[in-house]
Amino acid sequence: MLDVEKLVLVDGNSIAYRAFFALPLLNNEKGVYTNAVYGFTTMILKILEDEKPTHMLVAFDAGKTTFRHETYKEYKGKREKTPPELSEQLPVMRDLLKAFNIPYFEVENYEADDIIGTLSLQGAKQENLDVKIYTGDKDLLQLVTDKVHVALTRKGITNVDTYDLKMVDEKYGITPMQIIDMKGLMGDSSDNIPGVPGVGEKTALKLLKQYETVEGVYEHIYEVSGKKLKEKLESNQEQALMSKQLATIMLDAPVSLTFEDLVLGEPHQHELKELFKELEFASLLDRIGVDEGSEKEEMEELDVQLVTEVTDNMLQSPSALVVEALDENYHQAEVIGLSIANSNGVFFIPSEVAIASHSFQTWAADASKEKYIFNAKRAVVSLGWKDVLLDGVCFDVQIASYLIDPSASSHEMGDIAKRKQSLRVQSDEVVYGKGKKRHVPNQEELAQHLGRKAAAILDLKDDLEQELIENSQLELFKHLEMPLSVILGRMEKNGISVDQEELKKMGESLVERLNEMEEKIHKLAGVEFNINSPKQLGEVLFEKLNLPAIKKTKTGYSTSADVLEKLKDEHEMIPTILHYRQLGKLNSTYIEGLLKVVHKQTGKIHTIFNQAITQTGRLSSTEPNLQNIPIRLEEGRKIRHAFVPEKEKSFILAADYSQIELRVLAHISQDENLKQAFTDEMDVHKKTAMDVFGVSGDEVTDQMRRTAKAVNFGIVYGISDYGLSQNLDITRKEAKTFIDRYFESYPGVKDYMENVVEEAREKGYVTTMLNRRRYLPELTSRNFNQRSFAERTAMNTPIQGSAADIIKKAMVDMAETLEKENMESKLLLQVHDELIFEVPEQELEKMKKLVPKVMEDAVKLDVPLTADVAYGDTWYDAK
Repeated sequence: MLDVEKLVLVDGNSIAYRAFFALPLLNNEKGVYTNAVYGFTTMILKILEDEKPTHMLVAFDAGKTTFRHETYKEYKGKREKTPPELSEQLPVMRDLLKAFNIPYFEVENYEADDIIGTLSLQGAKQENLDVKIYTGDKDLLQLVTDKVHVALTRKGITNVDTYDLKMVDEKYGITPMQIIDMKGLMGDSSDNIPGVPGVGEKTALKLLKQYETVEGVYEHIYEVSGKKLKEKLESNQEQALMSKQLATIMLDAPVSLTFEDLVLGEPHQHELKELFKELEFASLLDRIGVDEGSEKEEMEELDVQLVTEVTDNMLQSPSALVVEALDENYHQAEVIGLSIANSNGVFFIPSEVAIASHSFQTWAADASKEKYIFNAKRAVVSLGWKDVLLDGVCFDVQIASYLIDPSASSHEMGDIAKRKQSLRVQSDEVVYGKGKKRHVPNQEELAQHLGRKAAAILDLKDDLEQELIENSQLELFKHLEMPLSVILGRMEKNGISVDQEELKKMGESLVERLNEMEEKIHKLAGVEFNINSPKQLGEVLFEKLNLPAIKKTKTGYSTSADVLEKLKDEHEMIPTILHYRQLGKLNSTYIEGLLKVVHKQTGKIHTIFNQAITQTGRLSSTEPNLQNIPIRLEEGRKIRHAFVPEKEKSFILAADYSQIELRVLAHISQDENLKQAFTDEMDVHKKTAMDVFGVSGDEVTDQMRRTAKAVNFGIVYGISDYGLSQNLDITRKEAKTFIDRYFESYPGVKDYMENVVEEAREKGYVTTMLNRRRYLPELTSRNFNQRSFAERTAMNTPIQGSAADIIKKAMVDMAETLEKENMESKLLLQVHDELIFEVPEQELEKMKKLVPKVMEDAVKLDVPLTADVAYGDTWYDAK
């Protein structure tokens, strides 16, 4: 007896749409939307794990028009245009399928349903093959047979109901083939199939149980009871028959595939891993079972000298220097070794030897001794914790690579060397392992790894520098990013003081509030239960209180934030639960979380500023993220109370740019109306509200201003009508009207948007005011979805990137000014458009004037660049 094989057919468009609308809009660090891709990938993984198919195919629609439009041109005519945020993700899904080694297919003039119908019929004819279809479209239930089952997605992404012949009968009381007759009679609003007006599912099923088919109904039309129903049927006979035809899935579409083409192969693990990393699907990496060891490769051994004493011939100028700290958080990591490469050779120096050497310390601190490095900031901080000053760093390979192409998937040493065809360098993950499996290899292996890094840095430097010159980016590199790396290193090493007792008091207060709220929730519910248990909460809300269940999960009812938001007017307990969750997260993530990362030696928090991650040039903050402390809730804002000056009689001073991205937009676009608004010091959101709503200044309401603000900032980020409709909770039509009126009011902005895209299409990239580049090869893609994402990116990158450049320039200028003026004030943090300082009392008046002047003079714009300054005893008081 042959083993039964399994063919799984997936309705790609249906699953993609389901995933997009089931999950909130997500994007990775590069700004690429990923929510639909994430949901789609989760479903694919579930199918592979649950079904273990031998054969598989994902079918997609080929285009908007099909042969059905020849019968009825209004077919699917009422469907809203696919949101660009989803369209942009469809090509990524195909890339994922290629990496999974899963076949996918589309046929011009046919729908995915027709491909699935054709292959399901062919599969059902195979003796040893079972067929299962995954879809969110009930139309495909017509394909159910004794050998073909349909898994129909419910609310959410991966929850499905599997239909066989018995379940179709239990659900509808008809056979699968009668589904098309049911659609012929009742129509389908989602596909704009008209059916018979006034005939719903209940009536259609009743007629089909009596007369079996649409044709049977009309053959016995004289028997149909009810004068009105009979009249409706009689006057719409042709429409009913046409509707049945439209609902019928083709079983003989021109599908040029054999069953050998559908055999499921082994996934391409490396490609999958790289895609998951790029998409930031960290939680899914373990599920694909990538074998890290498979990346190891044999490499010719490099001549690296292991030394026990630092000698002068090692300390040449220039030299490549590697300072290796094993832990990801280098503020808490031990330096495990150093390597130097220069014209005299490649040397490995054990960390204890280098740090104890007076010769090495003198060389490291000598600004005249040129050093090439990878991630200068990390080296500055790592040596700084050992009281070794590092100066004279004139070239950072990581920053150079990042400036040359910020869209590259990685700027790690091994990846840069591979891209530039330099000396091969194994990834740190392969050498050290990851997570709990991280380990320090033996000294010979460590010497080889660090030596290869140093040799590669030396080899790469000239080529990377030449690329920077050709790109007109040497100025940006030398006078902005390189000095900034040292400034960031000093900021990180200095850290920011926190009042741990204040944090603990806040935590205690939050716990008291949470207990009070828990009692209130239990009282309103009439029963005690674990509020943090989605299962128990779901049972209380949807069974005991009988609230409408919006979404279900594997384990029961969904109680996610978006579900509760929709129910907050249904019961007075819901707003309390939402607030309870917010306070709970504040306590666990920001009170307990911050207390965990206070450095034991300094009593401060030392964040890490990432300089080479975002494609726009923005800095990000991790371990912990001090740029993301929630400030919408007063309880969240109060967390800033705990951030205090290190020294007595000092203050925290905060200075932030006012609407910098809109000012940059006014400068770049040269729109006269927008420039005038800033020149006249108008409230630009009020001005936009006046223009968009056609009202006078006195008539602008708070709601109008909020809407205008969303439109203003939405334009900067290339927002679509769909995105704006989601932000404002309005229809897409209303959102489109707002955007159209905006462009009527600011025609220069519209011209800029069009011109920058055209220019980028010609050059292949866009630039910021300081010549930061972002390459957009997708602008010339034949794929509309890829092009549209690239166009949106072309519009907003020069604005966001220029704003990032300006605050970076302000940081460099500010550091130079403080050093020149011999001042004690210190720059502590950068949070988006804001700089945070610690200022001694005697310098306060000077800093209140100096900081905004330096920030406003950082870059010259055609509109005023303004910075607001405040100060206080804590970060909270400074805001």
